[in-house]
Amino acid sequence: MASSPYALCVTRHVGRTVPRDTLSRDTGIRSKMKGWLHAMTEASEPLMVLSDEECWERLRTQELGRLVTRIGDRIDIFPVNYVVDSESVLFRTAQGSKLFELTANDEVLFESDDHTDEAAWSVVLRGRARALDTFDEVERADGLGLRPWVPTLKYTYVRIEPHTVSGRSFERGPEPDRYGVQQY
Repeated sequence: MASSPYALCVTRHVGRTVPRDTLSRDTGIRSKMKGWLHAMTEASEPLMVLSDEECWERLRTQELGRLVTRIGDRIDIFPVNYVVDSESVLFRTAQGSKLFELTANDEVLFESDDHTDEAAWSVVLRGRARALDTFDEVERADGLGLRPWVPTLKYTYVRIEPHTVSGRSFERGPEPDRYGVQQY
């Protein structure tokens, strides 16, 4: 077992447990989750802290995440479809509350997750969000294939550049007996 400092004072993680060949985009998510479950079973722990690399591998398998913004005491959460670009997340948006809030406070959280009947995982990014504003940035983003799910025009690309990445994966199952066998 390797140890390395990660966000949120987590200092322990299980090393590379997921074979790279199970993570290619052309395999189904169920086979990936089975591979991750197998890795967790080998570790014999129901909860595993993911390394940064494992977090990014999982984020690349999804398209839907949640963006959390904050202005003063007001916290909002928005579902966004996204794409991973290197070690950042890109999404598109139109003029509105999301873009306004990002302009007022660029510190954000981003979360994505997935689950099957046997296993689940969640990854959280903490970082800064900024609208892409140069021709080269927008042209590069256009080539990543990110398309809106809702049939509306979304002209603005936003990049989340995280300063921390954290994730957990865990086995799903019945709750253990909380009180033990009762003696009468």
